[in-house]
Amino acid sequence: MSTAIAATPGLSSFLKSLKHADVETSIEHFISLLKRRQIRNSRPCAIATTQLLLRIVAASKTRDAASLIERVRKVGQRLIAAQPREMAVGNIVRRVLGLIREVEETGLDAGAYSDAAQSDEANQSHNNSMNRSGLNTNASAFSSLNHGASASGNVNLRQDPFTSADFNDTTAAHRPPLLTSHTSYATGPQVTSLFGLLSHPDEPSPAVTPPAGSQSPITKSGSRLNSILEATAATKMDVKAEVIDGIKELVDELEIVDDQIAASALEHIHANEIILTHTSSQTVQKFLIAAARKRKFTVIHAEAYPNDHVDTHATILTGGKKGDDDDEEADERWKPLISMGIQVILIPDSAVFALMSRVNKVILAPHTVLANGGLIAATGALTIAQAAKVHQTPVVVVSGVYKLSPVYPFDMEELVEYGDPGKVIDFQQGDLVENVDVSNPIYDYVSADLVDLYITNLGGHAPSYLYRIVADHYRVDDINLS
Repeated sequence: MSTAIAATPGLSSFLKSLKHADVETSIEHFISLLKRRQIRNSRPCAIATTQLLLRIVAASKTRDAASLIERVRKVGQRLIAAQPREMAVGNIVRRVLGLIREVEETGLDAGAYSDAAQSDEANQSHNNSMNRSGLNTNASAFSSLNHGASASGNVNLRQDPFTSADFNDTTAAHRPPLLTSHTSYATGPQVTSLFGLLSHPDEPSPAVTPPAGSQSPITKSGSRLNSILEATAATKMDVKAEVIDGIKELVDELEIVDDQIAASALEHIHANEIILTHTSSQTVQKFLIAAARKRKFTVIHAEAYPNDHVDTHATILTGGKKGDDDDEEADERWKPLISMGIQVILIPDSAVFALMSRVNKVILAPHTVLANGGLIAATGALTIAQAAKVHQTPVVVVSGVYKLSPVYPFDMEELVEYGDPGKVIDFQQGDLVENVDVSNPIYDYVSADLVDLYITNLGGHAPSYLYRIVADHYRVDDINLS
């Protein structure tokens, strides 16, 4: 009888299963976890998607970019269909597709450069053969090469070609050569052409004996172009290996994104300020902790009832829930603010408007940032942003670039997710439940005009600038994966 205990379905168990499960089983496993909401929220979904795509690319037998793009696109369609509202999944899929396209374009540029270098080498060789002075040759008398090589040595300039008996047959063979900078004084006066000056400005006269140990121009240019071709061949990339390296860099980005955002905390939080926030966002907590190391301020924390109030209480008291499967490392906790001497005040969501006049700054964490500058955040964010607008309090949103989606909010009903109405009104209150319609939205949509600043791992940006970041991180061909 086996004594092994099955792991709780979640991010940690999924990452462990990737090491030994085959690719198709891992895809179906992740789809099941998304449908059952056992992996949820942006960061866990982004980490799981990145690790899955890394496994898919590594196990792929093909190495050309077109096949990898088609494979990742089909998997991405299945993942997005499993949970459309977790936009971080689609964001990571689009980032990987853009990475593959970038690697493909880099390889094509390297190939074009190699072809151009080979063409330049051929042209240079042809020019040098045409400009070479009289040489002894064993070519056939009927060959044009023999005529071009021996014309300068065999032509009698005093002979009148028009009195020759065989003019029709030998005109081409006895035509005097053009007088250029490469023609010897023995055959005529030296005439310098503009083309010769521009083509070979430093080339000595052929009448001068070259010094010992010198190389001819064809040898120099040939060795230089050969070295370029060798370097190009050395840098000719393996598409699959380059894509794997790029996905690993994306994994590293997800690991340090919160620390990069927290690095700018001191620029936005000042001493003796009153900061309002809500929900148990790890990004917001690390941002406040980074500022608390050198500044003293007060934090007002809205509890985000009824969907996130339990986690919010745990964040304030202990710095996070131990054993939280939404985190990559289940035992990781961040330090609570109260242990650093920061005064934290927990308030219900209904008291936000009453206290907003005393607040200096609002800091929010989004679930998804949309291309138009709006955001989808936990319920209560819209109320906080509207109250801040009335009191002219700046609203700052801290978010990693992986949450930035190229999707525009054309259909709000598709973006807002609704949860269990039993958290609002208990089903045991049968008389009340039968007479009212209860809705429990998990997320709110906050328009761009209610946000003053976005702080990402790339720095601070105005909402109107987000379209540029979208253009830098996503390809137009990958926005609509269907």
